[in-house]
Amino acid sequence: MSSQPTNDAKFDVYARDYANLISQNVRLTGESSDYFAEHKLQCLERLGMPADTAVLDFGCGVGSLTAKLVTRFGSVHGFDPSQESLALARSNNPGATFSSDLDSVPEGGFGLAVIANVLHHVPPADRPSVVRAIRSKLAPSGKLVVFEHNPWNPLTQRAVAICPFDDDAVLLWPREVKKLLRSCDFGAVRQDYILFFPRFLAPLRPLEPKLGWLMLGAQTMTVATRS
Repeated sequence: MSSQPTNDAKFDVYARDYANLISQNVRLTGESSDYFAEHKLQCLERLGMPADTAVLDFGCGVGSLTAKLVTRFGSVHGFDPSQESLALARSNNPGATFSSDLDSVPEGGFGLAVIANVLHHVPPADRPSVVRAIRSKLAPSGKLVVFEHNPWNPLTQRAVAICPFDDDAVLLWPREVKKLLRSCDFGAVRQDYILFFPRFLAPLRPLEPKLGWLMLGAQTMTVATRS
């Protein structure tokens, strides 16, 4: 049973230029890759998790989101099988702990686990084992937050189609994410659509927390609780 989130050798190749590739890929939005990491942090902050919550960034890659998490939470652990990606993550985030071996990540010790835009790289048949592996790392009543691309959004579809490291991507329909989490014994599953407005519509962004029901957001945020 595989619990690796993605092909580590593949992302070793892209690690050094990952941020630039992402920024090029989303240039139609008028934003850089950093904006999307910051937006995810803002979404997580709305969950109201205490600052002392231990957080697992599963499939952390080069640590773009990890860098945001360490500004909000006192204990952050990043996991990724790509050694090249982790080398960059470690150099940029000395306040976090990183592992490439999932067995070395503490069992049952995290109040929050985040898996951001990773599952679409995991073959569908392997997704339940990945989610169950994350579940085992959560404390009772810990929360799992899954960020994924939204196939209903045409700009998202285009961005995935032209991204060089998304050549293996199999996007998850929003209902698939919810079904997957429920099948892995998570409860209280809630899903919102996020990322509605490009930069030229930035004045409208304060409305986004009220638009979670609108299926045109570029990504989804699905929150579930370990039962």
